[in-house]
Amino acid sequence: MKEPEKTPQVLWAGRLEEKPDTEAFAFQASITVDGRLAQEDITGSRAHAAMLAGQGIIPEETARKLDKELAAIAGELASGALGLDPNAEDIHSFIEGELTGRLGDPGRVVHAGRSRNDQVALDFRLYLKKTIPALRSELAETITVLLDLAEAHAETVMPGYTHLQRAQPVTLGYHLTAWASALDRDRGRLADALERLDECPLGSGALAGSTLPLDRDAVAKTLGFKRPTLNAMDSVADRDFAVETAAAISIVMIHLSRFCEDIVLWASEEFKFIELAESYSTGSSIMPQKKNPDFAELIRGKSGRTTGNLVTLLTLLKGLPYAYDKDLQEDKEALFDSIDTAAVSLRIFRGMIASAAFNAQRMKVACTGGFLEATDAAEYLVRKGMPFRTAHETAALVVRDCIAAGRRSIAEQPLENLRERSPLFEKDLYAELEPEASVKNRKTSGGPAPKELHRQIEELRLRLR
Repeated sequence: MKEPEKTPQVLWAGRLEEKPDTEAFAFQASITVDGRLAQEDITGSRAHAAMLAGQGIIPEETARKLDKELAAIAGELASGALGLDPNAEDIHSFIEGELTGRLGDPGRVVHAGRSRNDQVALDFRLYLKKTIPALRSELAETITVLLDLAEAHAETVMPGYTHLQRAQPVTLGYHLTAWASALDRDRGRLADALERLDECPLGSGALAGSTLPLDRDAVAKTLGFKRPTLNAMDSVADRDFAVETAAAISIVMIHLSRFCEDIVLWASEEFKFIELAESYSTGSSIMPQKKNPDFAELIRGKSGRTTGNLVTLLTLLKGLPYAYDKDLQEDKEALFDSIDTAAVSLRIFRGMIASAAFNAQRMKVACTGGFLEATDAAEYLVRKGMPFRTAHETAALVVRDCIAAGRRSIAEQPLENLRERSPLFEKDLYAELEPEASVKNRKTSGGPAPKELHRQIEELRLRLR
């Protein structure tokens, strides 16, 4: 009978005489996921080794050897000269194994005063300190594309919708600026997450620190953190930073999903507000005429992945005893997937929207019908002194009159008919009912009037700067 294959050497080999077989070892290994933390793991080990020497825990010469070899490993991994061992348990074991294989005993001292528990918490935070700013840059580029388009379409009138029913005239620029405003909040949420994770957990050990005279402040400073974490047990138990980042990313993707829903509607024959570039469309395998907004639909669909990843992390943490548990190994795959999904979705979205053509004439025509000017008629009466609730009812009755007469807008109703509902209606009303006039009259802060819209655009540009 063939003996089951045994596992490679592991960092915890001493305690257990019998090790998991190959399948069981692979089940609990994480190298295929945490391999992307290789550079962060090396960065942390170099800082840790320097601190150990500074505190007299290891000789200076040993620290120099460690630093030189760690730098060499980092370079070889970056260039591809060294590949990750798929049989390693995790990235920490792989790096330490490389060090020991190259240096012998000096490689065995690097783990003094730390555990894989605080080591992985450090690597994860270092990785997010790099990737969150990159995501914020992707958002900034996307916002810039939207604002450039908004400026170009500050006076391109279109219907605004509530309940997916025509509501009031706005402009395309106003709609795009609304999208940009949402993404600006996303940048803020990611910045908040980055602020809270900017603490160094290294030196927390397994959960209770170390009897060695570690200098956690020095390590935190070397690694660019604002401070060490406060409590060692919390340091290894905490994955709030992963949840918060996943939540911020999930909201980014929900925003993109909503924008893409607008685009899918606008690209339909029923709307025809937008013509997507062929490079951001696909065809049908059976219907020759089709031009499908598949990229917008995919972004919309991928928002489900990031929502699911957030739920995965929350579910993972629910009910975990406080300190480190092996369950936490499942934290990275979900968040890495969310980061990757959001980054590519932002790039595809801004390419799609920047290359699209907008049908300004179709948008303007859509402002007639549906009585988008009804609120303007009511506010006209308010300016004449009528209480708003009475004005609202009067305008509603005017709309009913128009529908009964087969008219598509209040502007088609003769003045004498309007005056039957209120003698306050005058000839000057008709000019105010034009879509362009309606937009220009909405000058209040946050409104679609072109001058006010340019102010909003400049405010968002200032925030980016």
